[in-house]
Amino acid sequence: MPVSILRHLTFAAALLAATGFAHATPDLAAPDAAAAVAAGKITLIDIRTPPEWKETGVARGAKLVNMLHPQGAPGFANALLEQVKGDRNAPIALICRTGNRTTQVQRYLQSQGFTQVYNVKEGMAGSAAGPGWLKRGLPVETCTTQC
Repeated sequence: MPVSILRHLTFAAALLAATGFAHATPDLAAPDAAAAVAAGKITLIDIRTPPEWKETGVARGAKLVNMLHPQGAPGFANALLEQVKGDRNAPIALICRTGNRTTQVQRYLQSQGFTQVYNVKEGMAGSAAGPGWLKRGLPVETCTTQC
């Protein structure tokens, strides 16, 4: 099994073990997330990996925090905290490719005391929750850092 898939599975297993199987909420549609970011009301965090950022670009205004952090889930949470200036009450929206990883990460962050964690469940590529950021034609920027 490729190392990247193994790391995804290990991180996901750690998140599920830490948070149980409770339904994570709230969700946010991609257009609503784009509007909130543009208005400065929310910090959008793209948790995908650098190759994914490079492949599709990133949602305009998104902060890049690779969920596969070298220090695991705690390192990821600390990197995210840096993006919101240490404020666990800051509103954040998580986005990945299709909403699967963000659902797990949302649960984890909630278990770590983050109080306003939204999930862009349709992701960049779309899912059953909606067509996704890209198909909706929402603004995307070329990945120029961390790639």
